[in-house]
Amino acid sequence: MLEGKAVIGDSDMPNKMQAHAMRCASEALDLHDVTDCMDIARYLKKEFDESYGKGWQCVVGTSFGSYVTHTSGSFIYFSLERMAFLLFKGAAVAQAA
Repeated sequence: MLEGKAVIGDSDMPNKMQAHAMRCASEALDLHDVTDCMDIARYLKKEFDESYGKGWQCVVGTSFGSYVTHTSGSFIYFSLERMAFLLFKGAAVAQAA
């Protein structure tokens, strides 16, 4: 496991789920080269889809912007080492009739 400590930028997840996200990120960084952001993101998405139901989205990198709508209680943005992680469950948006 990486020695670095994750730093949470923003989250509305329960603490246990936050710890799970940071643990998965650390595992993904151990398994994949840090340049393989797609594989790292896929690892987290798969883990969260399996653990908390389908619909999770994950963005990983050193520089990105985002503006997302998420299901309440399912959002976390944190950094670990030099990588930033955005993990959230997408929210259903009602269509106007």
